[in-house]
Amino acid sequence: MIEIRAMTYRIAGRVLFDGAEATIPDGCRVGIVGPNGTGKSTLFDLLLNRLQPDGGSITIRPGARVGFVAQEAPEGETTPLDAVLVADTERARLLAALDHAAPEELADIHAHLAAIGAQSAPARAASILHGLGFDAEAQARPLASFSGGWRMRVALAAALFAEPDLLLLDEPTNHLDLEATMWLEGHLARYPHTLLVISHDRTLLNTAVDQILHLSQQRLTLYGGSYDTFERLRAERRAHEAAFTRTIEAQRKHMQAFVDRFRYKASKARQAQSRLKAIAKLPPPAAVAEDPHVVFNFPAPVELAPPIITCDQASVGYNGRAVLKRLDLRVDPDDRIGLLGANGNGKSTLAKLFAGTLEPLSGGVTRSSKLTVGFFAQHQLDALDGEATAAEQMARAMPDLREPAVRAYLGRFGLSQQKADVKAKDLSGGEKARLALAQVCRVAPALLILDEPTNHLDIDARGALVAALNDYSGAVVMVSHDWSLLEATVDRLLLVADGTVKPFEGDLDDYRRLLLNRDRPAPQADGPSENERRAQRREAASRRQAAAPLRKKVQAAAALVDRLEQERAKIEQRLADPATYAKDGAAVPDLLKAKADFDRRVAAAENEWVAAEEALAEAMADA
Repeated sequence: MIEIRAMTYRIAGRVLFDGAEATIPDGCRVGIVGPNGTGKSTLFDLLLNRLQPDGGSITIRPGARVGFVAQEAPEGETTPLDAVLVADTERARLLAALDHAAPEELADIHAHLAAIGAQSAPARAASILHGLGFDAEAQARPLASFSGGWRMRVALAAALFAEPDLLLLDEPTNHLDLEATMWLEGHLARYPHTLLVISHDRTLLNTAVDQILHLSQQRLTLYGGSYDTFERLRAERRAHEAAFTRTIEAQRKHMQAFVDRFRYKASKARQAQSRLKAIAKLPPPAAVAEDPHVVFNFPAPVELAPPIITCDQASVGYNGRAVLKRLDLRVDPDDRIGLLGANGNGKSTLAKLFAGTLEPLSGGVTRSSKLTVGFFAQHQLDALDGEATAAEQMARAMPDLREPAVRAYLGRFGLSQQKADVKAKDLSGGEKARLALAQVCRVAPALLILDEPTNHLDIDARGALVAALNDYSGAVVMVSHDWSLLEATVDRLLLVADGTVKPFEGDLDDYRRLLLNRDRPAPQADGPSENERRAQRREAASRRQAAAPLRKKVQAAAALVDRLEQERAKIEQRLADPATYAKDGAAVPDLLKAKADFDRRVAAAENEWVAAEEALAEAMADA
């Protein structure tokens, strides 16, 4: 279906692809992964002929229909159902031809319509829309009555309905809730043609695709299997590359030592020259290091007595109209709560009630007098000052801190010194999300409310967010369509449905089964009691608290190894410099002694690092 040969592409002087190659057969479902900024969306633009490669070629099977989700959300007075139906351009063309066809042409047109299943098209379009959250009433409403996110769902439905030979999807779950995401996973897993999907959603990549195309270091590498399989194979590949690099470097150092020792002895000059040529022929070190690891490090909040929030028969809504009623809820300092329910049921309304940005219409809501809340929502990315740098915006938000402290704080959210000086408009989506999170957490909140926090984060950044949330000692309330994130971070579920909020007495697998069969009630009888759930939450909080020192020990050990290796590299650089021997030969013995000392210290630090990693892994396994 797709042949990419020696493809090179540059943008603004930066090389995104350099001799990239890949072959994707017909009928494959391929997940495209890689850190943000490596060129995933650019690859789609190249496939769609919006961009032209600077070298090499991209070939798509002649005659293949290529489909993608329109970048602009559909709008106007047409209905979602009609907007989806017109995506089948062949059906629309044939139906229009009926109005002007000669009598002898009608039979052929009707035969063609029957061949493409035109009669069942409305039912198929309605089914796709229903899967993406549009009930029968919503399918008949004008598009102008929907928000931009819902209209983007219509654009996605249109692309799925058209069933092109090659379908390109770029982060298709970003505008979806948990329920629609699960439906999409199943639909894509059954897609009958070739599919390329850019996604950072681990569950989708494990469910819907059968190959992974990895973008890294300006190249493309195709792996068979799901994302979990790709991670295992990549780890094995990196281990082999690291071992090969160590072997080559050992050879290089051995030969370089001979050259350094005998370069200026006439009797050994020829042999030294020979080894210099051999060193030049050695392959370059394998670039096994990935992009700099993203970190999150939430400030520790003050300890509060439970509960921190209590709702007593509360109702909440807008303009006097209640969206949620009869709320009897409590939030404790160690709670990790996931909010379930379809978009529009009131999850964001409940989050605003918890945050204090909405007051109850009736009933009571009691908050701890010392409660501080950090509320992250997607609209905060749009509220960033595009012309101000990250450092400037944080300095405004934290006027009592000096500049070095502000920059150090930004570093806790993966925004390096260099990124801190970039204007917000020039930051990537993931970097903007990290800046918004940094602003939210500046008050060291005891309650962190996250509404779709991963929409712009790549998989590595999502993993860092999971680790940070599990280290964080405050309460968390989360809305997310990312099953993996919820499974790794929450231990209590609330179902927002039918105008109220109730505990969901089951886990995410139970909820998945409930959605697959909506007539089946949520499991209640066999669930744990309230006392058991509280004990489970206390145990989960205790595990997080116990693991936190181990995580810090791992980080400290890794930092020590990095520092020692940098110091050793400086000594090795001096030993490798001929000028050292020519101008300061007396210092060589001291340098060799210092290098031997650093070798011992690095080895000891690496052993401590490995021991800390093993202790953390054992603690997490026991948990």
